[in-house]
Amino acid sequence: MDPTTDNAGTTGDPGTARASLEALRAEIAKAVVGQDPAVTGLVVALLCRGHVLLEGVPGVAKTLLVRALASALELDTKRVQFTPDLMPSDVTGSLVYDARTAEFSFQPGPVFTNLLLADEINRTPPKTQSSLLEAMEERQVTVDGTPRPLPDPFLVAATQNPVEYEGTYPLPEAQLDRFLLKLTIPLPSRQDEIDVLTRHAEGFNPRDLRSAGVRPVAGPADLEAARAAVAKTTISPEITAYVVDICRATRESPSLTLGVSPRGATALLATARAWAWLTGRDYVIPDDVKALALPTLRHRVQLRPEAEMEGVTADSVINAILAHVPVPR
Repeated sequence: MDPTTDNAGTTGDPGTARASLEALRAEIAKAVVGQDPAVTGLVVALLCRGHVLLEGVPGVAKTLLVRALASALELDTKRVQFTPDLMPSDVTGSLVYDARTAEFSFQPGPVFTNLLLADEINRTPPKTQSSLLEAMEERQVTVDGTPRPLPDPFLVAATQNPVEYEGTYPLPEAQLDRFLLKLTIPLPSRQDEIDVLTRHAEGFNPRDLRSAGVRPVAGPADLEAARAAVAKTTISPEITAYVVDICRATRESPSLTLGVSPRGATALLATARAWAWLTGRDYVIPDDVKALALPTLRHRVQLRPEAEMEGVTADSVINAILAHVPVPR
């Protein structure tokens, strides 16, 4: 079956699933220019049942990227604009009194979807941010003591502006650790920006993805088959030890006050495994670990203030550790 057909996400075959997921890049490129690494990161998160934090300045197509992914994957998606006055119940849902039946009934919030776009999550106070913690970790929402399961697949794609922008609330460490990946969305290159403006001049409407030609090329069956195949990808003891050595090195770095926890090590192993499968292998190599180390670990470490003043970044510390830790042969 051609993975670019509208019904590509129906077979559940691992080979077809990989081809369909690879086709996502070309499909999303119809709406978003030059963001292949972010697309790959979102696919890896879906394979690992994880969540993604997208960081970048306003206007770099973070929201459009998530919407295009949902359209190409034929997933249900909802968007919440996080603002300072947003309440937790606006996200999770609440009990509503029905005067006709004289009973309370639960009205699901937007979190009950496959792909939740939490737009500008750091614009809302920690109380509302924390409303997502149970949903992200347990994949359920508890209201009035009753747990209510969320759909599967379920992914939170949260966008945030850099914390130096006015009116933002830095995400607490406990919530940052719930995100599998933190992807940085850079400003486009000169040629990419020219391409964006050319598309708009030719009539591209970012609010109408169908008119841009974005159509489903994969679906839930493909994701399920892909996840099963990823779970069978071989990880040698040497690779496991390599991941542990990288994470332990962050805890000993003089530039960091907080290193990567065992949960972070587990996340790095999972993302490397998914990347290995996406690239066509049924075993993990050190390059897979290196390829996913930055997006998996950068938000799980905390810089010392003096290091930050000297221009040190989380990425530079992790890169130095990758260069220092012995690579298994």
